[in-house]
Amino acid sequence: MNRLERTLADLRAAGRPGLAAYFTAGDPCYDDCLALLRALPAAGADVIELGMPFSDPIADGPVLQRANARALKAGQTLRRTLDLVAAFREEDAHTPVVLMGYLNPLMRYEAASFMADAAWAGVDGLIVVDLSPEHAAGIERLARRHGIAIIRMTAPTTPDDRLERVLAGAGGFVYHVMLAGTTGAALPADEVIAASLARLRARTRLPIAAGFGVRTADQVRAVGRHADLVAVGTRLVEVLASSGVPAALAEVRSLAAAARAGR
Repeated sequence: MNRLERTLADLRAAGRPGLAAYFTAGDPCYDDCLALLRALPAAGADVIELGMPFSDPIADGPVLQRANARALKAGQTLRRTLDLVAAFREEDAHTPVVLMGYLNPLMRYEAASFMADAAWAGVDGLIVVDLSPEHAAGIERLARRHGIAIIRMTAPTTPDDRLERVLAGAGGFVYHVMLAGTTGAALPADEVIAASLARLRARTRLPIAAGFGVRTADQVRAVGRHADLVAVGTRLVEVLASSGVPAALAEVRSLAAAARAGR
């Protein structure tokens, strides 16, 4: 089992959801981001999602758009994002790292080179927000060759026939976007989330992460009743921007405690 599979299996055996903590690579600067990453496992993050900065993050709300802009202004590149992961791996060989972002930077880097370098750095999974299943075959082959899971995204609005196609090539886990909108919008009602995730579970054996809109410990507990991973990004990036690394880690600890409370 790889790191991602082992962590998700351990969470399932423990009967509790995990916390996937998202931050943007290089925000607010390389050194602060590295210090933050190295402290996340002890703060309770079960999986680290690391955003790959991009100038046009169309699925992201204003908070993450500003984080992308800060990182780019500070000199963050995709190469430096892989350097961050490699530096993190010098001290942590166990916590899964999933990169999340957009197709354009990968293509500029060159997909085959990126996958080889990402595997060397210690990346476990990849979420490419704007990569459709119809155009994913080449990248998926490269990812599988290097042991990197291509994680597919679903939404409440995904039709049944489309859902089958999306899930067919999924690996690692399925990332379910709980709302129709950008990151940071308000969560739907609990019964809507439960129905959406039950629909997914009827079609895949993969663990399910639920994200977009989770901001509080109570919401982590509520979403964690239905999901294997609860992904939190906007709230954490917001705290980092306003109050710095120690406050962001305190927020992770609070959310992780809610996840550890189990179902």
